Amino acid sequence: MSRDVAVTGIGMITPAGIGANATWQGLCSGQSFSSARDPLLAGLPVDLSCPVREFDACHHLPRRTVRRTDAFAHFALAAAQEAATDAGLTPATADPTRIGVVLGVASDSFTGVDKVCDRLRSGEHHLVSPLFLPRILPSMAAGEIATHLDYHGPNFTVTSACASGGHAIGVARDLIRSGTCDIVLAGGAESGRSPVTAISFARMGALSTRLHDPAGASRPFDRDRDGFVLGEGAAVLVLENLNHARARGAAFHGIVAGYGASADAHHPVNPHPDGGGLQQAVRTALSDARMTPADIDHASAHATSTAAGDVAEARALNRIFSAAPPPVTALKGSLGHALGAAAAIQAASALLTLKHQAIPPTANLDHQDDAIDLDIVRKAPRSARLRTVLTTASGFGGANAALILRTP
Repeated sequence: MSRDVAVTGIGMITPAGIGANATWQGLCSGQSFSSARDPLLAGLPVDLSCPVREFDACHHLPRRTVRRTDAFAHFALAAAQEAATDAGLTPATADPTRIGVVLGVASDSFTGVDKVCDRLRSGEHHLVSPLFLPRILPSMAAGEIATHLDYHGPNFTVTSACASGGHAIGVARDLIRSGTCDIVLAGGAESGRSPVTAISFARMGALSTRLHDPAGASRPFDRDRDGFVLGEGAAVLVLENLNHARARGAAFHGIVAGYGASADAHHPVNPHPDGGGLQQAVRTALSDARMTPADIDHASAHATSTAAGDVAEARALNRIFSAAPPPVTALKGSLGHALGAAAAIQAASALLTLKHQAIPPTANLDHQDDAIDLDIVRKAPRSARLRTVLTTASGFGGANAALILRTP
């Protein structure tokens, strides 16, 4: 059995656009999709967000499904449908008992919890929906994808904070390599625009307070960065055994060549200052892909726009690549931080980077931090000869994930 796992489908729902092509165009524009006065965050000291716009769940899904699921599941289902269509998956082309679903989700929907708590405090417990619990469970997005698309293989959710989507893709790749599945739909989904989430991050000092300039609030690697902006969305990839994909005549977007995971074992929320855990994850991914740092043509950085996180990641990349890191981009300048979906969105965007042979710019990078010695793409897309892309992700608890994607 081939070790190679192909990506035969991509689906994306992001603040930059509905669908993979729209998202790519939005990223290449170099603009930020952050805005102020999010009605879901009204009354909070920080009301900035990067919402998914012009998304009507009922346009993509049956109304019954919309009623029983939450926003993160809506995004996941829509992205999964796009990915499955892109891959040409039909009951005639693949055995549904050999198709799995693995999603990364950081947390449940705190917006729904807020509403139920309000009703309990006011004595209106009889108004709590019987669908409340299944709506908010992180595992329900993967379950609904399997139900909606009639896939009967392994189905579960990976939760490792903001590294969740990267780990989900890596675990899915391993399910295929082991022979457990022929195909796995993998990625991440999140809808983190809730008062509980926002005030928690704000109290940590993790959110940008650039209320006077919402479009410039998320600024990875910039010397004036002051935190991230809450984003949301989903990205789903169709991962497939290479031989299986060839047998059914599927087109390839790329190959998942390497995966690495590690723990900082340092602090609950702060990264290790020298990025040691992330270095380990990247080196594991390189070994898995049977590559050296010199084989990597581009890196898509986690870079959340926090003071400590961006510097730690830059140090990690510099130590891995010695004196010559490849060109780097950071999508969160445009999209904000989609938490558990962020790494999956990076992976999907990296595959589009390989397709178009161009690196999208890092939005809002006006004055690069002197402590960050990287070649960061800014202002406009950069054309380049690209064969391999590294994506990195880190999360609370010290979780790290690294993926290496290459051309077919």
